[in-house]
Amino acid sequence: MEHPILRAFALAIGFGFACAAAAQSYPSKPIRIIVPLAPGGNVDIVARTIAQQLTENLGQQVIVENRPGASSLVGTQQVAKAAPDGYTLLAVANTFAMVPSIVANPGYDPLKDFAGITLTCLVPQVLVVNPALPVRSVTQLIALAKARPGEISYATSGPGGTGHMATELFSRQVGVKMLHVPYKGNSQAIIDVIGGQVMLMFDQVSTSEPYIKAGKLRGVAVTSRTRSPLFPDLPTIDESGAPGFEDITFNGLVAPAGTPREVLVRMNEEVAKVVRAPNLRKRFLERGVELKASASPEEFTAHVKAEVEKKGKLAREAGIKLE
Repeated sequence: MEHPILRAFALAIGFGFACAAAAQSYPSKPIRIIVPLAPGGNVDIVARTIAQQLTENLGQQVIVENRPGASSLVGTQQVAKAAPDGYTLLAVANTFAMVPSIVANPGYDPLKDFAGITLTCLVPQVLVVNPALPVRSVTQLIALAKARPGEISYATSGPGGTGHMATELFSRQVGVKMLHVPYKGNSQAIIDVIGGQVMLMFDQVSTSEPYIKAGKLRGVAVTSRTRSPLFPDLPTIDESGAPGFEDITFNGLVAPAGTPREVLVRMNEEVAKVVRAPNLRKRFLERGVELKASASPEEFTAHVKAEVEKKGKLAREAGIKLE
């Protein structure tokens, strides 16, 4: 009679060989990357660029599908329920880590329902103001906001969006209170800052760049710890009135929880090859987007965990909730 311990050991070895074999043959069919947002934004553009290169490198189709809706919940929930086989992946950004802290029933847990694969890019934001506002530096903005508490208005793409969280983080750090004017999307928000209906906003450098260069918006400072190649003359917020401040939008890839680690590692390595290509990096840096991969799936999982904790703390302190 076979000993139960030996049987368990044999099964474990067999499972290990099966995982290794699966990783070596992966991918053997098309891969889908779900983007839980509308087409055209940075998450979509980066995902499509990487998918195109992966298709060439892997010899299998890597298809991007947009599944927008309900603050990214529709597409995210879809992937959370997908088979953990590496053939359905999710393109994520800050919202992925943020939404569970501000939505009562998000339908997913970013740490329990998903396995990290890799970072794909980092995008700093820029503090922009209407040119009529007498502010040319962070210190001037702080002084004006303290002199007129609750009067200086700021636009966002909606409650809990990246611009909202950045402004709350900034306001709490420097001790000012400003008036939040939420919009249903970024496009109308930036138009109204240009038009003077709202005085300022935090926006991704890639979308604000043309308006700053055309003189329709005034750039004040960037949210990264280092200056943006797009605006080398603009200081960071960290160096100009709020030491230690940093708020960067990230993009990445995750898979359903339970996906074999060998598959996660394979995709991590393949994405790293893509984003290291000098011509591709240069092309994106010209848009203010830094392509970057994580050293391992575990490193990206740790990054997501840190973001969940940071944004959760901020949401609780600021009382940010979505109905």
